[in-house]
Amino acid sequence: MVKKSVIKTVIFVLILLGVFLPPFVKYQRINYKNKSLDRQLKKVKEDIKVLEEEKRRLETDIIYVEKRARDRIGVAKKGEIILKSYPTKK
Repeated sequence: MVKKSVIKTVIFVLILLGVFLPPFVKYQRINYKNKSLDRQLKKVKEDIKVLEEEKRRLETDIIYVEKRARDRIGVAKKGEIILKSYPTKK
């Protein structure tokens, strides 16, 4: 009698696991993916803010534009001395 009761309980538990475990695992995967996408979205929003600030400065700040252009192409004003630093070898 006791064996039948234990067997019925084990079968019942296995059926419950078979029914509820796959949806739970799927939920966990979706939740993990959602958190990952939230982190990516936050990073992209931060990048957008930085780029919008850069765009605003390029559109309105002539001194900034001049500095960026001179740094990029390596041009100096008359009388300026350009100092370049190179990384040291380790």
